[in-house]
Amino acid sequence: MRLYAGEQSYRTETLATADDFSDADGVAILDWRQAQTLARKRMADYARTEAGIAKPLTVADAMATYLEYLETKTKSGREGRYAAEAFILPVFGSVEVAKLTKEQIERWHAALAKNPARIRTKNGRRQRFKSTTHPENDRRRKSTANRILTTLKAALNLAWRDGKVPTDAAWRRVTPFESVDSARVRYLSMTEIRRLLEACSPAFKHLVRVALETGCRYGELIALRVEDFDADAGTLHVRDSKSGKPRHVVLTQEGAAYVAEIAKGRSPAAMLLVKENGEPWQRDHQADPLRNACKNAKIDPAINFHALRHSWASHAVMRGVSLQIVARQLGHTTTRVTEAHYAHLGPSFVADAIRANAPRFS
Repeated sequence: MRLYAGEQSYRTETLATADDFSDADGVAILDWRQAQTLARKRMADYARTEAGIAKPLTVADAMATYLEYLETKTKSGREGRYAAEAFILPVFGSVEVAKLTKEQIERWHAALAKNPARIRTKNGRRQRFKSTTHPENDRRRKSTANRILTTLKAALNLAWRDGKVPTDAAWRRVTPFESVDSARVRYLSMTEIRRLLEACSPAFKHLVRVALETGCRYGELIALRVEDFDADAGTLHVRDSKSGKPRHVVLTQEGAAYVAEIAKGRSPAAMLLVKENGEPWQRDHQADPLRNACKNAKIDPAINFHALRHSWASHAVMRGVSLQIVARQLGHTTTRVTEAHYAHLGPSFVADAIRANAPRFS
């Protein structure tokens, strides 16, 4: 688009990709008529700005403000940006917030739950989808739809609280799917844990063992430095957490001794957990080693790294550790998530103990 800006100067802007090689989708790829319509809209927006008239707030505007807030105030900007770019902006990006309707959002929310789950695809390639018929698939898709709806609502609520839109009635009345957010937690038995540790390479074993000793997330573990280990207190200082709030993770006596061996004789500023070549672990570097370890340890189905966190929490609850302490160790701000995932393990463990050890009278 080329727009005359006065004084013999022009303002140019790339609107999208032409539909020479792919069908127009109305967002990233435009045909000639769509490009004309968008160019006229941009011209009108520019004219309003020059005249000092605020243009109507679009969902794209609200999302941009919200994502900026996430990235400066919290640690969850990456997930919010993915949800916005993949699912929200292609549908609602150009829609004025004041003109959104409850019916629009509900139809979009329902459609999200029906679409198959996405598979990570390289930029520029056609998006790939999972074709699984697993019975859990319906619950997972509805749970994902709920999380994306929450992202949209959060952005719109921020705009409403800032006084940029007159009412929040349209999205406030949209309800999420019920009873779909409590997945069955996959955790390893002690026997499986021993097999897994034996199947790991030495450096990867350090990473897996510390995960099992702490319940920490992968991102928290790979950010640890030697100086974060307090041998006297038997704790690890997690500075970089998902919630943005640092915490001290308590180790057992055996766990503290294991970490002490890893840290022995090393510089306080060095990364605590590193690969065989001394390089730090990076995002997704754990996936292939864990897949291979599960295969060699005959763990079927194979687990992801987050299951190590579930394993620590599950065994802690089954051994009588209170949900409040487990929540604190995991870095949950409340016990709500902890209760949803692990509360059932406490009563079931008590029931198993009674059935195994209580007196018999027949």
